[in-house]
Amino acid sequence: MTRVAEDVPDGPARMAAARPLLQRLIAVDDWLPDACAAPHPQFYRQYLLHRDPDARFSLVSFVWGPGQATPIHDHTVWGLIGMLRGAEIGTPYALDAEGRPVPSGPAVRLEPGAVDAVSPEIGDIHKVANAFADRVSISIHLYGADIGAVRRHVFDPAGGVKDFVSGYSDIAVTPA
Repeated sequence: MTRVAEDVPDGPARMAAARPLLQRLIAVDDWLPDACAAPHPQFYRQYLLHRDPDARFSLVSFVWGPGQATPIHDHTVWGLIGMLRGAEIGTPYALDAEGRPVPSGPAVRLEPGAVDAVSPEIGDIHKVANAFADRVSISIHLYGADIGAVRRHVFDPAGGVKDFVSGYSDIAVTPA
């Protein structure tokens, strides 16, 4: 990915060049450390796996406990979502004339090995949920920035907007 960031202009071209890299990464489910796959009983977790030193991209594991979901939110940068384990459902949204989020297409169910994309150019607002009420799901996200430091937005269904910076979940370290 570092070579892609060095050789390919940012935006849609870089996202397209990054897609096969993410597809190869999620093709096998034997590499994610247990500490980056640990769920929380109440909230989905966002573990930083790699951050480019120049913040050109970041790789993150999203760990979804049973039934967990995000609010409706945006990213403001391109992102690729690859399903590693379990399944998740993403529902795309757009803002109507009054600034309220409304579904802008059918929900997409991602199964292991599948990759979806978001960006300001193709649609950047969505809500994501674990497809299962009884088990953990894990997706691997590749973003065109240090997503944990990007100022983004949560959209209230009634029309309110709130800024947020997600940061990352702490990795639990077991004493030796």
